[in-house]
Amino acid sequence: MTLTDPAQTLAALIRCPSVTPEDGGALATLGEMLGELGFSNDPVTFSDEGTPDVGNLYSRLGTEGPHLMFAGHTDVVPAGDREAWTRDPFSADIVDGFMYGRGAVDMKGGIACFVSALARLIERRGAPQGSVSVLITGDEEGPSINGTEKLLAHAAAKGERWDAAVVGEPTNPNEMGDMIKIGRRGSLSGVLTVEGVQGHVAYPHLADNPLSGLVTLMDGLLDPPLDAGNDRFPPTNLEFTSVDTGNPAANVIPARTTATFNIRFNDIWTAESLAAELRARLARAAKDTRLRAGHEPVRYRVEFAPRSSPSFLTRDDALIETLSAAVREATGRTPALSTTGGTSDARFIKDYCPVVEFGLVGQTMHMVDERVALSDLESLTRIYETFLERWFDHRSAAGIR
Repeated sequence: MTLTDPAQTLAALIRCPSVTPEDGGALATLGEMLGELGFSNDPVTFSDEGTPDVGNLYSRLGTEGPHLMFAGHTDVVPAGDREAWTRDPFSADIVDGFMYGRGAVDMKGGIACFVSALARLIERRGAPQGSVSVLITGDEEGPSINGTEKLLAHAAAKGERWDAAVVGEPTNPNEMGDMIKIGRRGSLSGVLTVEGVQGHVAYPHLADNPLSGLVTLMDGLLDPPLDAGNDRFPPTNLEFTSVDTGNPAANVIPARTTATFNIRFNDIWTAESLAAELRARLARAAKDTRLRAGHEPVRYRVEFAPRSSPSFLTRDDALIETLSAAVREATGRTPALSTTGGTSDARFIKDYCPVVEFGLVGQTMHMVDERVALSDLESLTRIYETFLERWFDHRSAAGIR
């Protein structure tokens, strides 16, 4: 295998069936690649009650500062209906300029390009004047309990400190160079339960339909909008994702119903302030009996998930501009600086150092026939190589260690 060729490095990773929480040999394969480049590897497995054990890998090249981290994950989502794939999802077949395979885009492709970028840089001018670490989990697509968060703490406890980080998630909506993620919205989930009185639909005055109360509460949460967003973040949005009543009978008013929701919020809110706002809205809406004439206020309870994700924004101008310049040089495009999309492991990394995200085009991630253009692999490798060279040169010229 030639490590300077991202197609070869990616093929080796795709052929490891690392569906969360199984590793499938992916971390060992990556560790061998990094070992060839001079990295010291620290594989570690984490455990937690009620969750599967998960393997992770922390590798470092160099002993001095400045110190740049590349982070990502080798675990992938299940292939789904394998008969629906035109190519085996773990074959890394190349057809018409595209490599097929689960993880090709999300995100073994990003890891492969970073390895090849380092290999090219080392071959051309030697190792960077500083340190590069690679922090890889096998638990990003799963519960995210035995992965990046614990691996960061493990490395920090051993004395590791970082100046900046790049996460190789697929950030580009359509073409290479479209977008760099410089932050992420937060995420808060909850379950709303409404109590009613069961009865016959022909005698509604003897019952209290919890669905009518739920509709009132849902309206109270959705209107007015939580905010209008700001110059860095889109508006906060609340989405109801399920309504469950468990009532198979069409002629029975149910006794209870529940609704699950998730909110992606910007930096106007914290999880705590947002939960307080939602509770206040529910308390006001519960008094509205227009859909339930003759009844007392809606009886309800709301429970928020114990694990939430905060919003964050990276303000390291040198990191952002260095990566943006590398993107412009390789693609001719000026990337948008965005905070859109879901959560990523950058939410853990931001507590240790400034972090940005940039990777491949994400159009086929998690889909049947996930695939990546070989030309995109080459573009991303050039971007990473240029970024590495300029980031370390800038720090060296400024005397920052």
